[in-house]
Amino acid sequence: MGVIKIRNIRIYAYHGCLIEEGKIGSDYRVDLKVKADLSKSAQTDNLSDTVDYVHLNKIVKNEMAIRSKLLEEVAKRILDKILEEIPIVKKATVAISKLNPPIGGNVAMVTIEMSKKRNP
Repeated sequence: MGVIKIRNIRIYAYHGCLIEEGKIGSDYRVDLKVKADLSKSAQTDNLSDTVDYVHLNKIVKNEMAIRSKLLEEVAKRILDKILEEIPIVKKATVAISKLNPPIGGNVAMVTIEMSKKRNP
């Protein structure tokens, strides 16, 4: 088993419960971790035998572009899409952070983190 991490994917998106958030948008940070059997790719040196992090980044960008009220819903979509499109992935974890959230205080970010395992 191995782990591939993508940290600090920066995206501008329009998530949130407030109407203004849908119009103005915010900066987001996404961190992703996937677990998969990387032993074959370690021997073959072939991209098709591993988890392509370009593919992972594309999934994150595509799902972050779909407006949602809650980050939990966005995280679920990202996890579902990873497990649907990349069969080698056994487990995925995503953390989505809203930078400078509009919560009436000096807060750098709020983060939700969710994980999902492939059913055996």
